Parts: sequence; structure tokens; C-alpha cells
Amino acid sequence: MPSIEAATIDDLRHARPAFWAGRTAACQSSLQIEPAQVQQAVDRLARFAPLLQRLFPELQASAGRIESPLLAAPQMQQVLGLPQSMGQLWVKADHSLPVAGSVKARGGVHEVLEYAEQVALEHGLLADGDYTQLASDAARAVFAQYQVAVGSTGNLGLSIGVMASALGFKAVVHMSADAKEWKKQRLRNRGVQVVEHEGDYAQAVAAGRALAEQDPRCHFVDDEHSLSLLLGYAASAANLVAQIADAGRVVDAKNPLFVYIPCGVGGAPGGVALGLQQVFGPHVHCFFAEPVQSPCFMVEMLAGSGALPELGAHPSVYELGLNNLTEADGLAVPAASELAANVVRGFLGGVYTVEDDTLLRHLCRLHDSEGLRIEPSAAAGFSGPQALLQSAAGQDYLQRQDLMAYMAAATHIVWTTGGLFVPDEEYAKFLARGRELLA
Repeated sequence: MPSIEAATIDDLRHARPAFWAGRTAACQSSLQIEPAQVQQAVDRLARFAPLLQRLFPELQASAGRIESPLLAAPQMQQVLGLPQSMGQLWVKADHSLPVAGSVKARGGVHEVLEYAEQVALEHGLLADGDYTQLASDAARAVFAQYQVAVGSTGNLGLSIGVMASALGFKAVVHMSADAKEWKKQRLRNRGVQVVEHEGDYAQAVAAGRALAEQDPRCHFVDDEHSLSLLLGYAASAANLVAQIADAGRVVDAKNPLFVYIPCGVGGAPGGVALGLQQVFGPHVHCFFAEPVQSPCFMVEMLAGSGALPELGAHPSVYELGLNNLTEADGLAVPAASELAANVVRGFLGGVYTVEDDTLLRHLCRLHDSEGLRIEPSAAAGFSGPQALLQSAAGQDYLQRQDLMAYMAAATHIVWTTGGLFVPDEEYAKFLARGRELLA
């Protein structure tokens, strides 16, 4: 009988749902991010809150904070067949995040604000510390001399484009072939220049990076290598800690927390995992969810642990014969962020893969059970509890971590990463396809 790891690799190569579990001796992080660095991002977002409240009417009620609720999901838990003896299911509803409509609002907004702060300080725009001045005509005239660019499959582009444009920067988004047309149009409606590329995510990023290097006044948001993005995502932990406490949940050795996060290049889930690990230590177990044809982070983890010696140090899914084609456009990434991998490798719970049909089924189930509206990529997290509890690799992980005796007290949080701005007609198509698959 093949080993658990060998079976995982076989499933991976054949585009079948697979589960890889971490926290072994072979998993060691090579980059340490200090809590003070994450706190700087938290503080920056707080400083800019009055400005954001002025720029975006939808942030009036939250006083400029871009946040999402933590929702109990008892009906979805029942639909998924997750028994109460295995814990409670919750949803961190980043699909409803204002301004950008996805988890990318966290990191993307933070990096644009960090760059704006740098430019503003250089030009003496913050002499009295009043950040609302950055909405003035004088500030916009300064920002208009600079460009902010990014390569994206969609959601990060929306986040960067909307925030940069709102401040007055020239905003350029390089979009890959798999980006949804409605996302391109939404950016154009905001005055953002959209540059379309025939290739995949990696090619769009490379093209955008090359053009940005030619302009000293262009700041390129590099999803593969950006520490600012990562820290912006990590800043989410502070609010979630309060929400968990308000929900009456406890996280400690006898009350484990499991978090399931859709993963593209890895920056967003990597940052979220980092922030939660700094707060909860070994008591939080984060799992990244990827499409079966785009499992770049699982490939990166396996290669880094020596399990795929035939691959190079930073492999692509193409090297395993996979095609990187998926309905989950935001997750269609061929190679993982080395930055995110180097940060989370030592504490990541694991990575699992999901078929596109399953994404559509879960999208439909969540709509019917809890009335929540998400995009396909955001549905990837809902396969997590079952994958953890029913796969051989998941069972092995729970036993190695001595968690089996405490599962009744567990909290399972599925991070729904996008969906707010999906057009009605697009969402109706997703629902129809999900219902056909469930019939």
C-alpha cells in the first residue's frame, strides 16, 4: 500500500481532490515576520480610516474600517454533513467586504495606502497629521503625477485599481486571459486603465512588472513578492480575534481553531495564516484550498519538503502536466509566492484541492442554506472540514497534533473571499450550474 504522501502526490498528478498535511520535521519556515510588523499595518489602516470614510460612502457606518462579519452557519454545517461532535461551522464573510468586494481589499488597500503615505510625506502633505487632507485637490494633483500598477486575474486588480483611482493616482491593471469580463469593465468604469494579456496570471504579472520598471514614478504591486500586501492581510487577525470572543468561542489547546482559505498565489491566505498564528500559536490550524488544476501552493509545499525531487526549487503546476484552467479565476495561478511559502511553511496546517463542480455545488448550497452570495473561488473553503476529517492525510494530521479528543469543541471558519460585486446575470448562471450538478 502506498504511503499517505505518495497517495497525495498521485491524486495531485491526476487532478483528483488531494490533501497534504504540514507541520512535519521537513516543514521549516525560512522567513520570520515579527508581530510589530503586522501591528504597523494595523496602525496604518487606523490612521487612514477617516480618509477612507470620506472617500467611500459605504464606509460611513464602520468609521472607515474595511471589515466583514463572522457568521454562524448551522444550516450549511448540516448540509455539509459536519456533525456537532466535530465542532461548529462559521463563515468569515470577506465576500461582502466593502470597496473591493473580496479579501483582496485587505492587502491591496493597505499597499496603496502605504505608497500614498510615502508620496504624501515626501511632498509635505501630512505636516499636521490630518490624513483627510489627502482627499483635497492639492493632494490629488500630486498623486496624479504617479502611477500604481498591478498584474491580476481579477480581485486584486479591483482592490488596487479602485483604491489608487480614488486617491487620484494613475491606475493600471494588467489582466490575464482568465479574468472575468465584468471585472475588467468595473475597473474601466472607475477610470482604471485595463491592459489585457493573452497569457496566464504569471505572464500578466511579468509584463506589468517589466513596464513598471521603466517608469521611476510607477509603483508596481507585486503579488508574488510584496511584504506590504502580506502584512495587510495579516492585519485581519486583530478584528477576527474580537469576533471570535464576541461569538462566545474559545481558542486554546482544548478548543482548536480550523481556518479554511481559498488560495491563488498565496499572499492573502499566507497573510491571514500569519496573523492568526501570531495570536493563537499552535492552536490555530490553517488550510489552503486550491482547484485541482491549479494547486500551486501544494506543489510548492511538496517540493520544499523534498517529496517531489524531480521538480525545481520553485515549480509550476505545468511541470506536473496540469493545465491551470479553472472556473475559480482568482485561483488560476501556476506558481506560488515564494514569500508566502517561506513565511508559512513551518506552521501551515495543510493544503487541499477541489474540483470545479464541487465549487459550484457549494456556491449553490450556501445560497440555499444561509442566503450568502459568493463567487466560485470563494466556495473552495467549504470542502475543508470534510477533507480534513475524512482523508487519510487529514486523519493523520489530527492524530499527530493530538486533536482527536478535542474536536467537539473545535471552531471551523471558512473564509469566503469574494462575491459582492458579481453581476446578477453571472451569479444566476453559477446558481443554475450548481443546481444542475446537485440534481
